[in-house]
Amino acid sequence: MQSSRINSTSSSMPAKALMPMRYGRPDHQLADALTKVSPQVQTKAKASSQDFEAVFLNSMFSQMTSGIKGEGPFGDTPGTGVWRSMLTDQYSKSFAKTGGVGISNEVYRTLILQQANRKATPGNPT
Repeated sequence: MQSSRINSTSSSMPAKALMPMRYGRPDHQLADALTKVSPQVQTKAKASSQDFEAVFLNSMFSQMTSGIKGEGPFGDTPGTGVWRSMLTDQYSKSFAKTGGVGISNEVYRTLILQQANRKATPGNPT
């Protein structure tokens, strides 16, 4: 169902990076693409994919809580809606940062593969 988390590289890791996994199997295509893309691009792609998943989760959580009225620390006051929207925003960011539902892994993989293909295209100015 959910793909395995992408192994992140850090400065404390040895020169040989771990093999990224997808659906419990080694993802050789992503491993090859990661060698063609700079660490800065990898970091930016990871952040963008987490942000994308956080937006999706925020939308989902907002729909889940839209019918709830008058509960929470503010009771049934005008501040309840503001408080609930901030709470769902923080929930969605937290969920996405800790792995989420797997959307960010697939978005990250797609972004890295696109960047690697762009680098491999002859005559590409980037």
